[in-house]
Amino acid sequence: MALRWYSNVVESTDPGRLARWWAEALGWQVMVESDDEVVLIPPWARELMPTLRFEQVPPGLVFVRVDHEKATKDRIHMDLAPHTSDDREAEIARLEALGATRVDVGQGPEVTWTVLADVDGNEFCVLSSRDR
Repeated sequence: MALRWYSNVVESTDPGRLARWWAEALGWQVMVESDDEVVLIPPWARELMPTLRFEQVPPGLVFVRVDHEKATKDRIHMDLAPHTSDDREAEIARLEALGATRVDVGQGPEVTWTVLADVDGNEFCVLSSRDR
């Protein structure tokens, strides 16, 4: 038996706005959209899904409506990494231009990642550049 990492669910008082922000940030596509839920997938996933085994299908991001605002630091977050051929600082600047903000969650100045928050205040990290 193999479990499939099906999705990460992000709560928001405005899931459409937050999903559109993440779609722009990641270059992903909307697969399903309603007033209460928006599902994003990588742009290549729809084409490849029929050729992959169940457990190989990549997870999506699901944004769901809730009535409450975010109140505390997230206990789980996404780590994003630019490729070594990309300009990491330019990627961070692009995310900030989309509305991301730098946040201090207690990381020191010696870390190799930058902590940002999306337009709803959800923290995520931009890691050092990677080739894999």
